[in-house]
Amino acid sequence: MLILALILFGMLVGGAAQLILGREDGKVNWGLALSAGLIGSFVGGLLFSLLAGDGIALRPSGIIGSLIGAILVTWGWRRWSSRTATSG
Repeated sequence: MLILALILFGMLVGGAAQLILGREDGKVNWGLALSAGLIGSFVGGLLFSLLAGDGIALRPSGIIGSLIGAILVTWGWRRWSSRTATSG
């Protein structure tokens, strides 16, 4: 059940990151949302929680870090994909 909750949370955070950065073609790319949410949550959420001194407990610092991490992953993916599309 915890794994399902983590996947759902990752998709929500990844979708929110795409909404903040602006959706491409007016749709949310759920594959990107899932991967950006999970990677951003792991790296950003863990880093922010540890820097805030909250440990690995679910706290607002981890949620904010998850969103910031997902935004950075989504932004990086878009830059990388647009760079390969223009050069290829």
